[in-house]
Amino acid sequence: MTNPLARFEPFPEPPALILEYIAERSAEESAVDGPAPWDLGALPAELIAPMPAWLDSVCRWLNWAYAWQPQDVIPPCWTKHEGLGYEIAALAFARPDAYADAGSTVIWHEQYDRFLTRMNKALGKAGDECRVGRHEDRPARFQLAAWPAQVAGDGEEPEPAQRIGAMA
Repeated sequence: MTNPLARFEPFPEPPALILEYIAERSAEESAVDGPAPWDLGALPAELIAPMPAWLDSVCRWLNWAYAWQPQDVIPPCWTKHEGLGYEIAALAFARPDAYADAGSTVIWHEQYDRFLTRMNKALGKAGDECRVGRHEDRPARFQLAAWPAQVAGDGEEPEPAQRIGAMA
C-alpha cells in the first residue's frame, strides 16, 4: 500500500541570504542590528531582493495545502496588495518556530485563519477578480490620493508603498 502522506510537500525554505541574516541577527554577540526579516518595508535592497520569489512560493504552498474554497486563495497579484506582503512574510517566518511544538502549530493555524479573514476583508469584492488573474487597482486609491505628498529629504528611503510595488 502506498503511503498517503508521501505526497505532502515541504514548506518552502527561505533564501540562503535570509537564513544567514537571521543567524547573524540572533547570534549572542551579533554585530547585526538590522530590522526583523519579516519587516519588508525596513529591509535593505539586498535582503528584499530574494523575498518576492520566496514569498510567492510560500503563497503557492499555502494555496496548495489549505485553499479548498475560493475565498481561501491568496491571489497571484498579492504583491500589488500592499498589506498582504507584510502579513505573508510574518506567517512565513513564524511557521518554522511554530512547528517546533504541537501547541504552537495549532496557534499558527489559528493565525493563518485570521490572516484569511483580514485578507478577504482587505480584498473585498475585488478579491474574486484578483483570484482569476484580473487585478484592479486598490478601490480606495482615490481616498488615499487626498493625502498631501510627503516631502522627502535628501537620501531618504522610498516610501513603503513604492518599495513593495517594486517587488512586483
